[in-house]
Amino acid sequence: MGQPDRDPHGLVDPAEVAFYGNLFISIAEEMGVSLGRTAYSPNIKERRDFSCGLFDGDGQLIAQAMHIPVHLGAMPRSVDAALGAFADLGPGDVVMLNDPFAGGTHLPDITLVSRVFVPGEDTPIAALASRAHHADVGGMSPGSMPSAREIVQEGFRIPPVRLRRSGRVDEDILSLLLANTRTPEERGGDLRAQLAAHETGARRVVEAAERYGADELDRRMGDIVAHGERLMRAVIQRIPDGRYEFEDCLDGDGVSDGPVTVRCAVDIEGDGAVVDFAGTDSERPGGINAVAAVTLSAVYYCFACLLMTPAEEETPPDVPINGGCFQPIEVRMPERSVVSAGPPRSVAGGNVETSQRIVDVVLGALSQALPGVVPAASQGTMNNVSIGGWDHRHDRPFTYYETLGGGMGARPDRPGLDAVQVHMTNTLNTPVEAMEFAYPLRVRRYEIIDGSGGPGLHRGGCGLRRELETLGSCQVALLTERRKTRPYGLAGGGPGAPGRNRVITDGAERDVAAKCSVELGPGDGLIVETPGGGGHGTPTASKEARDPCRGSDSTDD
Repeated sequence: MGQPDRDPHGLVDPAEVAFYGNLFISIAEEMGVSLGRTAYSPNIKERRDFSCGLFDGDGQLIAQAMHIPVHLGAMPRSVDAALGAFADLGPGDVVMLNDPFAGGTHLPDITLVSRVFVPGEDTPIAALASRAHHADVGGMSPGSMPSAREIVQEGFRIPPVRLRRSGRVDEDILSLLLANTRTPEERGGDLRAQLAAHETGARRVVEAAERYGADELDRRMGDIVAHGERLMRAVIQRIPDGRYEFEDCLDGDGVSDGPVTVRCAVDIEGDGAVVDFAGTDSERPGGINAVAAVTLSAVYYCFACLLMTPAEEETPPDVPINGGCFQPIEVRMPERSVVSAGPPRSVAGGNVETSQRIVDVVLGALSQALPGVVPAASQGTMNNVSIGGWDHRHDRPFTYYETLGGGMGARPDRPGLDAVQVHMTNTLNTPVEAMEFAYPLRVRRYEIIDGSGGPGLHRGGCGLRRELETLGSCQVALLTERRKTRPYGLAGGGPGAPGRNRVITDGAERDVAAKCSVELGPGDGLIVETPGGGGHGTPTASKEARDPCRGSDSTDD
């Protein structure tokens, strides 16, 4: 295509950026399609609990599919760890890892990393990464999301290792992993689906290089990273200079009942931002500790939301979220805190629950600077449910894992959405038909909880209620939040309703803790009620009369 047209300031033609940006996004998206369609487990195949990204040859993030935010912001650290461990990573090689202290998030999230080479060339033109949540990687309870005290109780920990060498899977490495999971057939199928995604991505990158030239592709990657940085600096420049502080807390760590405080201060000066978590509680015995990669991911997500929420006279930028977008943001995390944990701490909940609270405090701080932009708090939890045991219908073990949607926080100009995944997760639900086909479970109820959204000029979205019946003996692990604290409202809006967990045994119903493990038998039940989102703006009598129950107002949508 030749050299792009540039303005006198050296900026790339927006049309060229849009073209190549969408080309790179399409590669990551097609990797995801390949992964989702070939996976074995409902968690990946149906819920799409996976993410894919494209990086340049040095490991700089170029584009990511619109998959799971908590995966994508942390994925660059996994790529750094993989390429750092194997500088000689060659054609057909694939590195596997899940170690939270080496770029991972929590143990069920297994990441694969590979490089892409144009045939006949020794220098890699790109790198690819996929991350998928595997429904079981061992540990003290099915689903590998237990209320643990140390990481060895959570499952099989994988440092960067070569899963594939020169196009051949290392069967010794694969056998070692599969011997440490309750569902080896499913895990093997999901891993091979990830490998297939890398094959798809590599083909598309090579095709692009052959069509446009490898040097041109490399140059365009650099242009997009530089453009991403300029866009983010322009967004931060529009935030009034100043220091904005906020704090919120987690209900507890699963071992002790006391609240766990997450505190942050956002300092804006010119086109740069510093997010400082000084004052946040230290590491806890239970598994709500987040590693640094997760905290970075949550902070980057908040600013990416601002990037995709342009001023009224503008349209959203037609450029992928990339490594350049994060250059203007400095994140300071106290060592050995719940936002920057180290070994041997347990971290399963840090990825799924603490990440949500980090978003709540960062957006809470930004709401002081941008009161007409930032929404009220959403449900603030992923409502993790893991169930495992023996499936007598098929004479094999099973592990079911799911996160449940809840109320979205109301926005400054409209209500929140009901029963949706929010912020750091972006999965679907497991369809009732797929769940009952795959697992010895029956869905008794699945409904929106009227009135659970916070009141306001614009009401928060409502949570949901899901009731399951267990058809055999099984172990249930719950890892949930916002059962004591409530999602906050903004600008006079009220908080959303808290969630609630209950079990039914011997015909009697009882409450259980937010983070717990329980044994259920045939005919027993589990009821999970998820939180509503906070409201926005002071409610008025006319508004409440129009919308007395539900967390959304159809007249506003």
